[in-house]
Amino acid sequence: MTEFNSTDDKRATNNVMRHQYKVLSETEKEQMQTVKDKALDLHEYLSSFGASRELSLARTKLEECVMWAVKDITG
Repeated sequence: MTEFNSTDDKRATNNVMRHQYKVLSETEKEQMQTVKDKALDLHEYLSSFGASRELSLARTKLEECVMWAVKDITG
């Protein structure tokens, strides 16, 4: 499987779920990268607290938040 950067215009290649593809503007690419960078910072910060069910849920919800934000940007 070929890997692409999430802001790359080839990101929809071999994606069986996305049949139509929207070319992202530079602003949209920057927005997506910023969302992911900020979420990664928070994810890593939460991970520094240790391990608990609550932290696991928080990290999962953060991943879901990123998914929905990216879906809005790329939709």
